[in-house]
Amino acid sequence: MRKQIAMMIALTVSLFGIGLTFSGVEAAEGPQLEIYGFTQLDAIYDFKKTDPDWEATLRPSKIPVECAGLTADPGCGLKNGNTLFSVRQSRFGAKADFPTDAGQIQTKFEFDLFGVGADQGQTTIRLRHAYGEWGPFLAGQTNSLFMDGDVFPNIVDYWGPGGMVFFRNIQFRWTPLKTEQQKFAVALENPGSALDVGNAATPEGWKSWNRYPDVTAQYRVDPAWGHAQLAGIGRWLGYQNPTIPTGRNSGHVFGGGANLSGSLKTIGKDKLLAQVAYGRGIAAYFNDYCTDLAPNGALTEAEAVPLLGWLVYYDHYWSERWSSTIGYSTQRQNNTGGQSDNAFKDGAYASGNLLWYPTKEVLMGVEVLWGQRENKNGDKGDDTRMQFSAKYNF
Repeated sequence: MRKQIAMMIALTVSLFGIGLTFSGVEAAEGPQLEIYGFTQLDAIYDFKKTDPDWEATLRPSKIPVECAGLTADPGCGLKNGNTLFSVRQSRFGAKADFPTDAGQIQTKFEFDLFGVGADQGQTTIRLRHAYGEWGPFLAGQTNSLFMDGDVFPNIVDYWGPGGMVFFRNIQFRWTPLKTEQQKFAVALENPGSALDVGNAATPEGWKSWNRYPDVTAQYRVDPAWGHAQLAGIGRWLGYQNPTIPTGRNSGHVFGGGANLSGSLKTIGKDKLLAQVAYGRGIAAYFNDYCTDLAPNGALTEAEAVPLLGWLVYYDHYWSERWSSTIGYSTQRQNNTGGQSDNAFKDGAYASGNLLWYPTKEVLMGVEVLWGQRENKNGDKGDDTRMQFSAKYNF
C-alpha cells in the first residue's frame, strides 16, 4: 500500500514537470526531487556531569574541570548522574536534480534540530547543507574540503570523535578532476577563528579578524580496498582591538595544516577508519573545541596554536541485522606561554556500541562513551555515559 501511494503521488506531481523519488519506487523522468530524513530518540545517562547546554552529546571540552572562582566551568556544582531524552538528531532534507541548457544542476538543503551557538541546549533548526552544484563548480554550505566525512564511524552519538576534522563550511569549490577512482578539488572557504586572550597584557576588546578567505585543497583515491585522502589548508588569521586607538592594535599570522585519512576494507562489510591531522591555527575545522590564536609568551602578540588530532575506529558487522563499532580519538594542542592555566589542552574520546537493524528503515542500539578533558596546568575531568537510540528513516 505504501508503495502504491508513493507511485500515485509521484505520478500526480510529474504532471507539473517534477519527479519525486521514494525509497523502492522508480523515479519519473525529468527534474527529480528527493525528500529524505529520519526521526531519532536518544536516551542518555551520564554517570558524572557535563555542561548542561551540551548534555545531548559528549564533547570532552565541555566536561567541567575548573570549579573555583569566576572562571568556573559550566556544570560545576551539579550532582553526578543525569538522565536526558533528546530528539535533536532528527533530520530533514531535500535534493533536487534537474537539467538545464547549460548542463545538469544538483542542489541540496538539509537541517537537523541540534541547536548550537546562541541556540545551544535547545531543540531548534540547525542548517547542515545548503548548496548547488553545476559541472565542476559548487557554491554554498557543505563539508569542507579539509574534512573526510567517510571516516566518521558508525556510532549513535551526535558530535562524534573530538580529534576528527569535521566542519561544514560556506565555500566556492572547483573540482577539475572527478572520476570513479580519483578526485581533486580546491575551494575558497568562509574564514573564522577562535581567539583566546589568555593572559594578554590588555585582554579586553580583542577580536578575531578575517581579511582573506581560507584556501583548501583535497586529493582522493577510491581503489577496491577502500579510500585514501590528503587535504591541506592555508589561513590568514587576524586579530584586532578597536578600543586601542594607537600603537599595535592589530596583527596577522599564517596558519595551515594537512589531514591524511582513509578507510581499509577488511572482512565482509567491515572497515578500519583512520585520520591524522596536524597544523597551526586550524582548530576551527576540528570536531571539538580548541583555539586558533592565543597570546605569545611576551603577551604582546598572538600566535597560531599547534594542534594534533587523530582517530582510529573499526566498524564490524556481525550480520545483516547487527553491527558494532569501537574506537578512540584525541586532539591535543600545544598551549602558548600566554594562555591561562585553565586553558583546554587535551581531549580524549572513546566509544563502543551494539546496533540492531530489524529493517533497513529502523535502527536501535546501545552505546557506551567515555571522555576526558585536560587543562594546561594538568588538571583533568572525565565523564562516562550510556546512550540508547532509536532511529526511523523515511
